[in-house]
Amino acid sequence: MRAKDALGRYGEDLAARHLSEAGLVVLERNWRCREGEIDIVARDGDVLVVCEVKTRRSTAYGSPLEAVTDGKAARQRVLAARWIAERGIHPRAVRFDVVAVLAPSRGQPVLRHVKGVI
Repeated sequence: MRAKDALGRYGEDLAARHLSEAGLVVLERNWRCREGEIDIVARDGDVLVVCEVKTRRSTAYGSPLEAVTDGKAARQRVLAARWIAERGIHPRAVRFDVVAVLAPSRGQPVLRHVKGVI
């Protein structure tokens, strides 16, 4: 596994644990289709949460949150609609969150969960 892939997987593992500890129910991880991937799909009460996870070692090239561009946000909306359609469900609401993980080579990782970003 490449170092970048391992870092991303590590960040997603931390994010999934954080979401679970915050009371969300993780429904699916790394769901893929032709249009792209959703990192985490979860439920927060009766709200469906589509969560993008961005992990970085440092902020040298910007914060992990800055990596969520308008294009990425638009793609997440398309992916969420496809995920919902494939399951034939009708959630009361859909929320798009970002979990930013700063995982320095030394020291503890720092997570920031921002709700309703996209």
